[in-house]
Amino acid sequence: MEPTEIQEFSKQMQEAGEGESMTTIALAISILAVLVALVTVLGHRSHTEAVLMQSRADDQWNEYQAKKIRQDNLSVVLDTLSLQPSPSAATQAKIVEYKAHIAKWNGDLAEGQTKAREFEAEVAHAERQASRYDLGEALLQISVVLSSVTLITRKKGYFLFGLSVGAIGLIFALSALFVH
Repeated sequence: MEPTEIQEFSKQMQEAGEGESMTTIALAISILAVLVALVTVLGHRSHTEAVLMQSRADDQWNEYQAKKIRQDNLSVVLDTLSLQPSPSAATQAKIVEYKAHIAKWNGDLAEGQTKAREFEAEVAHAERQASRYDLGEALLQISVVLSSVTLITRKKGYFLFGLSVGAIGLIFALSALFVH
């Protein structure tokens, strides 16, 4: 609605003798709209966090895979060197060095796997939060629409029902803060 339309509507309501109660309803609808905006922003932030955490998890798995491939390639080299009939002292030194690399990478791989799984857990957490925010947002939007019907029909039942739906939506949105 344009500002002039709102003033005109307000004037019409006051002339009809319903100005005070309808003004209160309009104010409540405005508050519901602000809550919708707030929950929408929180939902978008949760979705963004989930995407970023998924990217980190993917990066971590890619690093894990690269190290695993290097370790496997080095294992093949080690096997090839070990199959030589009489390895020289330099070859023996390389075998020891490569075995040390493989042992180090075993630890790195376990650590990388743990980090990747932690990132995936954070993704799941952010997605659970985002789902709650999305449901809360939807219910608050429905609340705004139902409450707005009161302005057209002058029946306060729509307003009370809209407020009830809005309260449920707000509870769902707030429950996202306690998701583990």
